[in-house]
Amino acid sequence: MNRFFQSHLFRSVLSFNRALWTWNFPSNGRGFCDLPESWKSMTGLVRCPANDVPLSPISFLERTAKVYRDTTSIVYGSMSFTWEETYNRCLKLASAMTTQLGISSGQVVATLAPNVPAMYELHFAVPMAGAILCTLNARHDSSMVSVLLRHSEAKIIFVDYQLFEVACEAIQLLEQGDSEPPKLVLILDSEHASSPASLSSNVYEYENLIASGSCEFEIQKPKSEWDPISINYTSGTTSMPKGVVYSHRGAYLNSLATVLLGGMGSMPVYLWTCPMFHCNGWCLTWGVAAQGGTNLCLRKVSPKAIFEKIALHNVTHMAGAPTVLNMIVNSPVSDRRLLPNKVNVLTGGAPPPPQVLAKMEEMGFQICHLYGLTETYGPGTYCTWKPMWDGLPSDERSRIQARQGVHHVGLQEVDVRDPMTMASVPADGKTMGEIMFRGNTVMSGYFKNQKATEEAFRGGWFHSGDAAVKHLDHYIEVKDRLKDIIISGGENISTVEVETVLFSHPAVLEAAVVARPDDHWGETPCAFVVLKDGCTVTAQQLIDYCRDRLPHYMAPRSIIFQDLPKTSTGKVQKFILRERAKAMGSLSGTSLEKRDSKLSVVQYKTNL
Repeated sequence: MNRFFQSHLFRSVLSFNRALWTWNFPSNGRGFCDLPESWKSMTGLVRCPANDVPLSPISFLERTAKVYRDTTSIVYGSMSFTWEETYNRCLKLASAMTTQLGISSGQVVATLAPNVPAMYELHFAVPMAGAILCTLNARHDSSMVSVLLRHSEAKIIFVDYQLFEVACEAIQLLEQGDSEPPKLVLILDSEHASSPASLSSNVYEYENLIASGSCEFEIQKPKSEWDPISINYTSGTTSMPKGVVYSHRGAYLNSLATVLLGGMGSMPVYLWTCPMFHCNGWCLTWGVAAQGGTNLCLRKVSPKAIFEKIALHNVTHMAGAPTVLNMIVNSPVSDRRLLPNKVNVLTGGAPPPPQVLAKMEEMGFQICHLYGLTETYGPGTYCTWKPMWDGLPSDERSRIQARQGVHHVGLQEVDVRDPMTMASVPADGKTMGEIMFRGNTVMSGYFKNQKATEEAFRGGWFHSGDAAVKHLDHYIEVKDRLKDIIISGGENISTVEVETVLFSHPAVLEAAVVARPDDHWGETPCAFVVLKDGCTVTAQQLIDYCRDRLPHYMAPRSIIFQDLPKTSTGKVQKFILRERAKAMGSLSGTSLEKRDSKLSVVQYKTNL
């Protein structure tokens, strides 16, 4: 190459780069952006595309497609892909959404699907098209789906074949309400299904859409790392779901933080037992890609399927609510397999009973207990284990392990504070306050709900709504949702503590405790209980069991045997149980009670 051509090429590249700087960054007139005030005392510093790139999980896939291109990215039944193939499929899907479906930057793309490969691919393809991903709960009915589609203003919805009718009914409801329905893309399953016979011409098919895309598509990177990447609707356990907005920056940071706290090294094998539609799979949709791992997609979670996948693929990590753990420890012996290696399990949601944690470890699982909310991108804290605890008795280890612990590296701070004064509570393990968060992995806000956003961020902290204590080592321990605390005769009762005792009874599979009105005490604990198969116990026996292990005022006075209503992520819908208990009326005034000299007992067997 002659010197003239080299010089000309250099000037051309420099001219292009300066144009790029001017386009993406506020220019100070010299082709660079204005320096931060804190840099003014330093000379020779510049802020430009070479050292300032918006953080985005998209970069995980771009890197992994090069570093781990020939390793397995996704396995589903007999189907598998490499990371290079996954990258190209996501590129083509982003291309097709842009050119075929007309999606543009900042618009919303919804999904309604279980943990199938398409759900994983959409976590990258949608933001690569510059759009915002909205993963809807796969257990919502058509009415709720229509409400959320209207609220999110989704332009496209990708629907699994099993949920096709739900989506069609939701779209009909939108049309009846004069709302513009989203374009529908059907996700078929090569393992189980064929195309529905009644497909209309305006319904697209997922694989055909990918085939129509181009691998030459130019990824639409975020202009700012604060640009939204997803909307996650809360579970709606207490009210109308709220749309929690995540940014590219927060998703990037929480993905790496979750990988670190889960001890996820290079090329993990991750079994999808946590719904991808819940907090974007606790950000592990992106996190597993960052580590070049293998995603084992599982359409339906069952103990038998979990053990089979672990044995077949040497699973290293999985995640899920305590409900999943409870399924595993109470599974039939015929469904179980010997684990080929230690399986790291991330669990979060309601505090897992220590008894369940202990049984999981006996079976060969290593538990990491997390805590967080949709508003914190999923995991926000975890019980960091210390070697000094290894020698403790099993029950003591499990009790410590059930704590919610300390904040991960992606957060600035987590504290337990008085919600009125905002003062930090003493680290005495007794004084209750509200868990509050500050940091870069806290939501941007609630979509179209400024009032709720401002209330959640009152005092410069995100208010979780969870009551907890702070131990001497500053590990937090959730005691209850603030709204779930029972106030009986002036005493605060933690429903979590009562539930933990009920769980320890050998006949109890599940338990949830709520307040029931009482003319004398104001409120008393009312327990809803599910028994293990083949086990029997009376309400009186359970109440006596609790009275032997708790202060008497904390023991349930009502026991109802029935299934527990849950969200799709395994959380008990206590607002339904509270309404049920409220409808039963005051305990001391009911005609259904059986009295003795010490307490009142009500025993029902019913279904909601």
